[in-house]
Amino acid sequence: MGILLGLVLLSWFLTSIFYIPFIRFLYKMRFQRMKQKTLDAFNNRTPIFDRFNQKKAGTPVGGGVLVIIMTSVMLLVTLALLRYFWVPVTSVFALGSEVKILLFTFISFGALGFLDDAKKTFSQSNGKFFGLRLRHKLILEIILAGIIGYWMVSELRIDMLYMQPFGIIRLGWWFIPFAVFTVIAFANAFNITDGLDGLSSGLLMIALGAFWIISASILDTPLSIFLALWIGSLIAFIYFNIYPARIIMGDVGSLSFGATMAVVGLIIGKAPVLVIIGGIFVLEATSSLVQLLAKKYFHRKVFAVAPLHLWLQYYGWPEPKIVMRFWILAIVLAVFGLWLAFTF
Repeated sequence: MGILLGLVLLSWFLTSIFYIPFIRFLYKMRFQRMKQKTLDAFNNRTPIFDRFNQKKAGTPVGGGVLVIIMTSVMLLVTLALLRYFWVPVTSVFALGSEVKILLFTFISFGALGFLDDAKKTFSQSNGKFFGLRLRHKLILEIILAGIIGYWMVSELRIDMLYMQPFGIIRLGWWFIPFAVFTVIAFANAFNITDGLDGLSSGLLMIALGAFWIISASILDTPLSIFLALWIGSLIAFIYFNIYPARIIMGDVGSLSFGATMAVVGLIIGKAPVLVIIGGIFVLEATSSLVQLLAKKYFHRKVFAVAPLHLWLQYYGWPEPKIVMRFWILAIVLAVFGLWLAFTF
């Protein structure tokens, strides 16, 4: 555990050093949130959202890039050093396959998010806005998640769920569509939640802390190292992301982090607990889904605006107040999830 805590500190320190020049680089490249004149073109589409986010126009987007790069590089270097110095590494699964799946999820969903961010940032003309089309993004997410699910079944031999009071439920190859749904659901739930300064990043840090405890308890060293490095880099990002944010995570971070959090939950065999530890993400996504279905099939709104954090803003809650209270609720859910994981 001492080594893992040291890796958290090292990851935080190294990532912190790079963040200020990285923010300056994003400004130089004009990789920023839409400017005011572009936001004005969308006021008729999302007036409530735009009213609360106009002040964030011009903030650099893509903060998740540095977290992905630093965590991935440090993971490979750390594992190489452990092997070079003959330090024993315990792993529940084949080490190479587990690391491959983690990094593939982390990087591939990050690349998809980066493409979406780039198209949103640089493909603007005559008041029109071009991100990735929803159906195109969903197809790519299904392909990536399908590869991940296939590797989990074929290489890690993960094909079951443990759910009380039913015990072990073996899915066999049906685990693949279950994994696809879980990964895509959390990737997009994270993306929906990433709307306030420090909200999604703080919630993620709390969730990763809970999964880190579980991974250490089952002696899965590669996963524990990955989570330690990810938490350290994430702390560095949160320093610059809390209100008022100097940098925004972007889709590159939200899609990558949401998908990878889901994969971590599946690898440790705690998919039901994932729903509890990531409960705020589930709640945010559910509020948006309910709103969407109500508007489509009943032609009326359930909420004045969705998702939940925007609804609370609409009714007068200050942004930092929403973030702090969601963090507190996330801590309670994480403790509850850990209790379930170690009790049943």
